[in-house]
Amino acid sequence: MNSNAIFWLVLAVVLGIIETSTANLITVWFALSALVAAVLAAFGAEGAVLPVVFVVLSAALVLATRPVTKRFLAKKTVATNADRIISAKGTVVERIDALENSGQVKVMGQIWSAKTANGETLQPGTVVFVKALEGVRVVVEKAEDIAI
Repeated sequence: MNSNAIFWLVLAVVLGIIETSTANLITVWFALSALVAAVLAAFGAEGAVLPVVFVVLSAALVLATRPVTKRFLAKKTVATNADRIISAKGTVVERIDALENSGQVKVMGQIWSAKTANGETLQPGTVVFVKALEGVRVVVEKAEDIAI
């Protein structure tokens, strides 16, 4: 095996190692292109042919596969258990008072610290809908205030 083939083979291995330490599926195409250049060099290709093959093949592989790999690697947002209570109906179990910064609601069987979206005071037994989460506190709105 000649020195050109060894160079391209070493480059393919290095790029392969880099790909294993990342999860972008980009470097793999450069490693594959370097491997093709190594094979061509082993069969006698020389000069500017090898870098041109490497660059053109790398670019073609990246352009051809990037949309698919982006979709494959896209992180899907998974709702947490807490996110499930947004838009859920609940009941005030402890008076919600913005001035005292107090209040609790029961939503989906769980007790949550609560505040109202508009600063209104709500009495126990009031039916509310959860509008948002702010840390460990739910922001609620009285059910009759919401147009359904």
